[in-house]
Amino acid sequence: MPLSLHHIVIDTHDLPSLARFWAEVLNWRILSEREREVVIGPEETGPVGICFMPVTDRKVVKNRLHLDLTSAAEDREAEIERILALGARRMDVGQRGDESWTVLADPEGNEFCVVRPKTNLIT
Repeated sequence: MPLSLHHIVIDTHDLPSLARFWAEVLNWRILSEREREVVIGPEETGPVGICFMPVTDRKVVKNRLHLDLTSAAEDREAEIERILALGARRMDVGQRGDESWTVLADPEGNEFCVVRPKTNLIT
């Protein structure tokens, strides 16, 4: 059987809070909640989820990997404002100002982008 993506794992200082933040951002649910692990996903049988694991140290450098989120073009700015209201903040990682994405960070400083929707598919 070939490999498939199961979870994206995010280390977190505040396990329940960060998991709930991302569940609200993505409109996902808490699928599993244990003392040292919280898993969120769109549904129990979803193909992939995000797993949050506790760490004692805080994030101090830019992510080497980040998530890109998208929405319908007409909802993009409202979605960015909704995510900011949930506790995200805008980040400057050297943008010029004409990018097709907005860089944000979650409450623990993990960068992610809200990108414009794709207008064409690569085949």
